[in-house]
Amino acid sequence: MIKSLALTTVWSTDQERDKKFFVEKLGFEERTDMDMGGMRWITVSPREQPDVQLALMRPDGPGMDPDSAKALVTLVTKGVLGAGAFRTDDCHAEYAELRAKGVEFIHEPQERPYGIEAIFRDPSGNWYSLTQEREHDELDMSKPWSGDCVTEDKPQG
Repeated sequence: MIKSLALTTVWSTDQERDKKFFVEKLGFEERTDMDMGGMRWITVSPREQPDVQLALMRPDGPGMDPDSAKALVTLVTKGVLGAGAFRTDDCHAEYAELRAKGVEFIHEPQERPYGIEAIFRDPSGNWYSLTQEREHDELDMSKPWSGDCVTEDKPQG
């Protein structure tokens, strides 16, 4: 029986830069950084959730054919790929703190059926939801909600 999610891949066009982003700007902890003979294995995780790790993987690593690697780099740097959602207790405060640290936001906190959400990008171009859930995990189905959430801003680097 599957018990939980332990690790997920985040595509990184520069592992060192992205590790610094997660550790220095988002406050994550580095879990692993080691040479595995032809590839660098870096994992990070939120401080309060060490059992879930993000593996910062190069798109041109082992097991990736050149055409797929090229296509993946294009999608990542274009900012098309979403890499996940992070939960917070106060989306507005977290948004202000991260923005002050230089995190690029695609949109500021907005009301959503599930709570309050802001969207930001990592330096490679992956986007993430920063979500403050609605109390009691209830969806607000009382009105129509806009699906607009991504602007034309380009990722860093």
